[in-house]
Amino acid sequence: MSGGYVLNFSDRTFGDFAVEAVGLDIHAEKYTVEGTSKAKKLRAFWRLESDYTVGKLLLALIDYETALNTEPDAQAKALAEKCRQIATRLLAGGPTLDPLKEHAKLLNANHLAEQIRRLEASIETDPSLAIGTAKELIETCCKTILAERGKLVAGTPDVSTLTKATLKELRLVPEDIPDAARGADVIKRLLSNLGAIGNGLAELRGLYGTGHGKHGRATGLGVRHAKLAVGAAATLVVFLFETHKETKL
Repeated sequence: MSGGYVLNFSDRTFGDFAVEAVGLDIHAEKYTVEGTSKAKKLRAFWRLESDYTVGKLLLALIDYETALNTEPDAQAKALAEKCRQIATRLLAGGPTLDPLKEHAKLLNANHLAEQIRRLEASIETDPSLAIGTAKELIETCCKTILAERGKLVAGTPDVSTLTKATLKELRLVPEDIPDAARGADVIKRLLSNLGAIGNGLAELRGLYGTGHGKHGRATGLGVRHAKLAVGAAATLVVFLFETHKETKL
């Protein structure tokens, strides 16, 4: 980046590129803390966003530059490879939520998309928020599936009730697996464990996540715990959405 420029982008095309790559507005006010040039906004983005989000945008920029420079010299090739290795390390720092984003688009679920964005942004910077949002993600998933199938749960059900209702609707409860089925015991154990993810995250949220007042010296969990919570929630939610899609009449 020379001066305030980023490759050959205009303000408009840079904004469009960032939205397409990571779903965020690079021109948002929080990225202008050190100036309004494209380069200064990008540097602020690197400091403020999670490793995973930064790695994703960086990799997209590398691919874009590579497409522009079709005949790079040895120095340019070496620099691109070094940057790609950095982006790959950053991407390895957290769970990918891309499959969830696709489901959010297919379902036109704006609230789900916002939760995914919040998860990506908070894993590295606010683990407590990530843990709380992971539990909320499961609730949103279950409510979305049940609503699409006309099986709304009355009142204000907790995550355990919503998960059980969704698994039952999708015929994923252990009782639905015939004993004669090959690997029935293993399948039943896996389904039982899936159903417990929501309960576990609810307990973890109560202890360390957002949503409850704590005493002044309380300490939270770290980034690795946030990754575990988000990864577990994402695995369950993707499985539920894919089952819903394949079995929906």
